[in-house]
Amino acid sequence: MKVVIAVDSFKGSLSTNEVNDAVEKGIRNVYEDANIIKVPIADGGEGTVDSLVLGLGGTIIETEVNDPLMRRVLAKYGILKENTAIIEMSSASGLPLLKDNERNPLKTSTFGVGELIKDAINRGCKEFIIGIGGSATNDAGIGMLEALGYRFYDEKHNLLSGIGESLNYVETIDDTDKIKALNECHFSILCDVDNPFYGENGASYVYARQKGASDEMIVELDKGLRHFSDIINQTYRIDISQLKGAGAAGGLGGGLCAFLNGELLPGVDIIFNKLNLEEKAKDADILITGEGKMDFQSIMGKAPSGISRLGKKYQIPVIGIGGGVTDEAYKMHDLGMTSLFSIMNYPMSLEEAMNKDKAMHFVEMNVTEIFRLIKTIK
Repeated sequence: MKVVIAVDSFKGSLSTNEVNDAVEKGIRNVYEDANIIKVPIADGGEGTVDSLVLGLGGTIIETEVNDPLMRRVLAKYGILKENTAIIEMSSASGLPLLKDNERNPLKTSTFGVGELIKDAINRGCKEFIIGIGGSATNDAGIGMLEALGYRFYDEKHNLLSGIGESLNYVETIDDTDKIKALNECHFSILCDVDNPFYGENGASYVYARQKGASDEMIVELDKGLRHFSDIINQTYRIDISQLKGAGAAGGLGGGLCAFLNGELLPGVDIIFNKLNLEEKAKDADILITGEGKMDFQSIMGKAPSGISRLGKKYQIPVIGIGGGVTDEAYKMHDLGMTSLFSIMNYPMSLEEAMNKDKAMHFVEMNVTEIFRLIKTIK
């Protein structure tokens, strides 16, 4: 029996490698000699760096950068053998870096993302793969651009900080001092949403509330994105207002496209291609996938939906596991998911559920039970 295991991380609890290891143990409790291939996967959010560095061979770089509130933190990114940098924006500018009472997208910045890009350029990187999930920001990337040498001024030519509330006041963009090597760089942006830059389906109205924005803040942030979009168009003749994905990560998707000529791409497709997952999976007997919480987002371009489609394409059964499985997740049956299972065996607190040892045990034991059933049927 050949089984391909490609489970995304259980955020805050298990890495993709740890989940995959626990699944393998569960299978080998029943099929000791199974041919098992483990693929560390991600979808452009948390775990993307580890997935590609572990899957392709590379180096993890750690460096100090500014967090969303401009405090120094240690962040990491990856460099693959061909001098391609793999960056998760959340490592420097992500929501988990802030306490609940610190969340305020008017005041947060992507400056740290720019510092990671700058560090990678200084190490010789010209190709960039950037995952933009999990942001704490709504600054359209002006913080990142500030770190890369761009300057933004108001109508009185006062220098503006690269934070969300500055977007309403930008009148002049000065790229005189931008890092020249940026002209030689190519940016692939892993993005699995199609939100436009602004408007009722844009960055602020859809995502800013979870970043700490009140109703009043959301209106102000959206107004800022509208204004900034106009300034970009006036300055560079580039219209990102309705570009699909421009609203991702508080407008960072649009900022990367407008200023760094970035290319918005489906995260799952890029990562699967890089890891040669289809070739590994197409002759498998069973595919196993999942993530910490299987819900409506799992259907929208996340790793489990990509694995489900592979299963459907090659008529391979797909088993999905998660810490929790919501009603919406069952829509993945239409994509190719054969069956879904929660690993939670009895009621417990979130803290208990997130415990690494307990989560590993639950994954192993539930997979063991699944494969005991499979063995009986076969």
